Amino acid sequence: MTRASEPSRRALLAVAVAAAAIGTAGTAAAATSAGAAHGHAGPGLVDNRVWTSYADWRTGTAKGTRALDAARPGLVIATPAGTADYTDPHTGKTATWEYATWTSPVHRLAVPATEVIASWNAHTPAGTWLQVELTGTYSDGKATPWYVMGRWAAGDQDIKRTSVDNQKDGKSSISTDTFAIDDAASGLRLVSYRLRLTLYRTPGSGLTPTVWRLGAMGSDIPDRFTVPASTPGLAKELTVPRYSQEIHAGQYPEYDNGGEAWCSPTSSQMIIEYWGRRPTAEQLAWVDPAFADPQVCHAARFTYDYQYGGCGNWPFNAAYAATYKDLQGVVTRLRSLTDLETLIAAGIPAITSQSFLKSELTGAGYGTSGHLMTVIGFTAGGDVIANDPASPGDDTVRRVYKRREWENIWLRTKRYNASGNVVSGTGGVCYLYFPANPSAGQSEALKAVGVR
Repeated sequence: MTRASEPSRRALLAVAVAAAAIGTAGTAAAATSAGAAHGHAGPGLVDNRVWTSYADWRTGTAKGTRALDAARPGLVIATPAGTADYTDPHTGKTATWEYATWTSPVHRLAVPATEVIASWNAHTPAGTWLQVELTGTYSDGKATPWYVMGRWAAGDQDIKRTSVDNQKDGKSSISTDTFAIDDAASGLRLVSYRLRLTLYRTPGSGLTPTVWRLGAMGSDIPDRFTVPASTPGLAKELTVPRYSQEIHAGQYPEYDNGGEAWCSPTSSQMIIEYWGRRPTAEQLAWVDPAFADPQVCHAARFTYDYQYGGCGNWPFNAAYAATYKDLQGVVTRLRSLTDLETLIAAGIPAITSQSFLKSELTGAGYGTSGHLMTVIGFTAGGDVIANDPASPGDDTVRRVYKRREWENIWLRTKRYNASGNVVSGTGGVCYLYFPANPSAGQSEALKAVGVR
């Protein structure tokens, strides 16, 4: 996402979020609590479902894939189901690929959703890539088409990773990485879905992607210009590397005009390195040696969505984080700063998405239609400590923002822009990156915010 333009394409993603009737919201909240007991639903009006275990991968319908029983279970190509031609829209190149598929069981949402965002974690060696699709059933009993949620590879030599525009059926549509009901005020919701993975490889190569994690977050966040204030409950700060996107302004303009728009990959790189991972010297060899923090350039290149034309595709950032050894990444929504305190207490920082006027966040010095920051802690008074990549240099990245201001700009779904028009907010979206084998305390914290 970029903080320079308004409105950005990302700012359109939450526009379909509409107010639910009080009775509907109460029913959904109760359903969520019941679902959480089974480990599938998040807090509030959020439902998280993930397939990640060997038992998970043995469910659903496999055509040419098999579950991998390993220390880190996954899904791989066994015997290809066939071949298919793919013309890359960003290069014009057509190539033939062997493919195999896995389709999840139907997941009935504990929260009938206005939005759904898929996430995946995978290894795609050169000569392989994958596609994630979603289909579902509406509350009126009718079905959606199969929607492409992303075509992805860790590298960029075989295909250009991409979202797919112009997917719609008159009831819902795909905005870059988000399924959204077009008219949420109508009461229409998505009540269930399936995900389909298609794994591709160069014919005859014997190669395979390995998918470790696949899931989706469904949500129905009511329209709100303000949110209830949470009570401070933690004073703690994590030691997270500090990187500025601004020092990369003008560098590699082919990736969304350079560093000015790199808040998402810059934030991702901070947390990846917090967990002790970073690109090798060989991986960074393509970066101009005169550039500081070359790993930020690397993150921008390998999160870039060639259709969106930017580095702010949420699932692509989570997938990038998971290309590092034994890391997982997921996109979700949280309900309050209390949830973030729970994560920070367990040593898990978070990347949050927010939009605001310059006057709405004291000390920021800018306004934005969509911007990512890394939350690393809380002061004794409960204010938010954030690594804000929209800072002039690495030494100024650490910021302290007023708790009440920050919580509202992050969690609201509606706001007024500089022209006085009503536009959307992100409704508590965040990325969480954490170890493939989290500690008991980390697992409990993740569970408490609806993630496993």
